Amino acid sequence: KMVDPTLAEMGKNLNEAMKMLEDNQRKVEEENEKKYARKDIPGPLQGSGQDMVSILQLVQNLMHGEEEEETSQSYRLQNVGEQGHMALLGHSLAAYISVLDRERLRKLTTRILSDTTLWLCRLFRYENGSAYYHEDDREGLLKICRLVIHTRYEDYTLEGFNVLYTKQPVIYISSAARTGLGQALCNQLGLPLSCMCRVPCNTMFGSQHQMDVALLDRLIKDDVECGKLPLLLVANAGTPGAGHTDKLGRLKELCEQYKMWLHVEGVNLATLALGYVSSSVLAATKCDSMTLTLGSWLGLPAVPAVTLYRHEDPSLSLAAGLTSSQPVEKLRALPLWLSLQYLGHDGIVERIKHASQLSQRLLENLKNLDFIKTSVEDELSSPVVVFKFFQEYSNRDQTSHAAQASTIQHPILSNERHIYDTFNQWLGEQLAQLVPASGVDVVELEDEGTCVRFSPLMTSAVLGTEIQDIDQLVDCLKMKIPVLTSTLQLREEFEQEVRRTVGLLYIEDLGWPGLGVVRYNYHSDEKNDDKQEKELEKINTELLKKLNELESDLTFSLGPEFGGQKNCVYIGMVTEDLDVSELVETIAATGREIEENSRLLENMTEVVRKGIQEAQLQLQKANEERLLEEGLLRQIPVVGSVLNWFSPFQASPKGRTFNLTAGRARGT
Repeated sequence: KMVDPTLAEMGKNLNEAMKMLEDNQRKVEEENEKKYARKDIPGPLQGSGQDMVSILQLVQNLMHGEEEEETSQSYRLQNVGEQGHMALLGHSLAAYISVLDRERLRKLTTRILSDTTLWLCRLFRYENGSAYYHEDDREGLLKICRLVIHTRYEDYTLEGFNVLYTKQPVIYISSAARTGLGQALCNQLGLPLSCMCRVPCNTMFGSQHQMDVALLDRLIKDDVECGKLPLLLVANAGTPGAGHTDKLGRLKELCEQYKMWLHVEGVNLATLALGYVSSSVLAATKCDSMTLTLGSWLGLPAVPAVTLYRHEDPSLSLAAGLTSSQPVEKLRALPLWLSLQYLGHDGIVERIKHASQLSQRLLENLKNLDFIKTSVEDELSSPVVVFKFFQEYSNRDQTSHAAQASTIQHPILSNERHIYDTFNQWLGEQLAQLVPASGVDVVELEDEGTCVRFSPLMTSAVLGTEIQDIDQLVDCLKMKIPVLTSTLQLREEFEQEVRRTVGLLYIEDLGWPGLGVVRYNYHSDEKNDDKQEKELEKINTELLKKLNELESDLTFSLGPEFGGQKNCVYIGMVTEDLDVSELVETIAATGREIEENSRLLENMTEVVRKGIQEAQLQLQKANEERLLEEGLLRQIPVVGSVLNWFSPFQASPKGRTFNLTAGRARGT
């Protein structure tokens, strides 16, 4: 059939029109997709990906930061060491091994886990033990608590927490334990805080950082009489603060008497690997479980902590999460498996022995220093050394010191302890800054207050601490002691001199490590408090600036960034050759000079203001007189111009001078 040409043309045009519309619609959809991609996909993920070099460069920048100096970068990296590289290699190998076929993976992980567990049990004298490897060093104790709950409550698997309601479990923790440990356990186990019992330390006999065994016995008896179930005791072989070891032998006997589980943790457990071990620490080998933190002891980065335990029922260990049927979980031990083989027995013992020698070297040097008080458990071998600056006041009545042990402490003694805490905080920060390789830090102890702690088992392997670092630390300490003693002796004299000096106000700030705090007391008749406060701030700020311009070794500042007094001058540490009366007089004289200049400027400003007002009045009066002389007609625009043209007015101009000193405007 023949097709009408007109219809054929119309059909062709229609097809082209539809194609154009569809193309436009497709372009709009593509543009929308592009807009969506640009808007919602994060920048690093856009496109076809980035090359390895760019990603590693980004990681390096995030690790070190762009503003950090090159020296500190190289210092941190050089202490990883080859044994650290083995540990890091273990993480990469674990990821690679995890893709093996299931049977080969099972055999390999079983071998790695059994080898590592056997080695650790032999190294740390813990026979017939099992091991649980975990990232968080508290997780091992948490799983042990679950194991003990499953063991002591037979129906726990079926009835859950209902069985705990009838007989509430109790976990005993020393008051010297890590902060927040008890609360963390209760939160993770779903137990109320009443299930946690804090056992005080000795107050009369023995170390004040050891658990009071007699008091613990009474607490357990009271709980049993109340129908509670004593479950577990957490003891320390090296308390987190002072590094003291509980009486583990007596605690083990007590736990056996009440069928309790004994768990031990602490830095002193590292010494179990040495040839000679003190009897107090050796008793830890008889405990039911212990947690080892090998990463810090041996300088191994990113290796797991290990909890060694003894238990006969594998099903309960599996229920508590101490063992796993997943082969990948067993690969946690791989970094340790590699690192222990690389170090060998001699390398492991050498690192722990080196840390013990460092602490012994420091302790021997501290004994010969005046005004340094040490707190160590064993004078012959103590892995942790705690010391503080302390100086008796010679002019103080010795009988007042008896009040220190009383319930209501004498206010003078309380202030004295606060000052010593402040000075020791400053000392610890200075030593850590001057000798960073030493790893010293500041610790707060309940009885001793603020102290400086040296715990090489936790820091030396990572920081690479050597004997010369300890000698440098002692040299720095010798330089700081005279400064501390001088400042402490001159503080009282400085306070008295300031209180006697007119215009100065002494500000008591026990938290300031220095000579003291002073404020220039600006007196003004101004009733506006805000204006007076601003003037006070202005004068003391200028006073601080002037004092810092003096040629002296003293440091003047605005004080700490947080918690300091406003509008004050803080004076730092001083030496014995300081003339306190001369310093106070200099501060007072400088303050008076600034105040006089301020008053002079204020008076001059007021005089100028009044003079300007008077000059304005005179000018206004002169204008009025000129109007009277010229007449009213001359002020009318058109008429005045004509009148001035016919009859010009001759006026003599009057000049004015303004005297700044007199504040008056006068005619010339």
